[in-house]
Amino acid sequence: MKRRHALALTCAALMPMVAHAALKPGDAAPEFKTTAALAGQTFAFDLAEALKKGPVVLYFFPKAFTQGCTIEANAFAEATPKFAALGARVIGISHDDIDTLKRFSTEACRDKFAVGSDPRGQTIKAYDAASLLPGVANRISYVIGQDGRIAFAHQGSDPLRHVELTLKAVSDGARGKH
Repeated sequence: MKRRHALALTCAALMPMVAHAALKPGDAAPEFKTTAALAGQTFAFDLAEALKKGPVVLYFFPKAFTQGCTIEANAFAEATPKFAALGARVIGISHDDIDTLKRFSTEACRDKFAVGSDPRGQTIKAYDAASLLPGVANRISYVIGQDGRIAFAHQGSDPLRHVELTLKAVSDGARGKH
């Protein structure tokens, strides 16, 4: 437990305090497919397929089962019904292996939304979410519109702010605000 807490503090210290992500609203969202877990079960997540059903909230997190990442996953789990009511789907991505994420999807995500494994960091790099620490992603959240473009982006260390701001962005988009 002390090791996880130390890693969480290290991740927080190394993350930029800038409130913007590298990909900007209007940018094309890089397409990706990944092995994901929902409620402890694995499945193939395909961004292009998910966008056919509505916007996607894609968030990157440093490491499963660390304090900040668990807080963020709990908050996204609590907000998932609100996202679903607006037609949006949530997926979190980290470098963690799929077996770790199967457990995380049940324990921290409370069986409410998917988490995807990106052990080689290809999707993390494509979304400019790579951190200075190998095997750790920066905390960045995106809302991707059905047109395949970034509608909203936020980077910051406060895990609860990511949920608050992405929910507002999806809600505003559902009402036609841009």
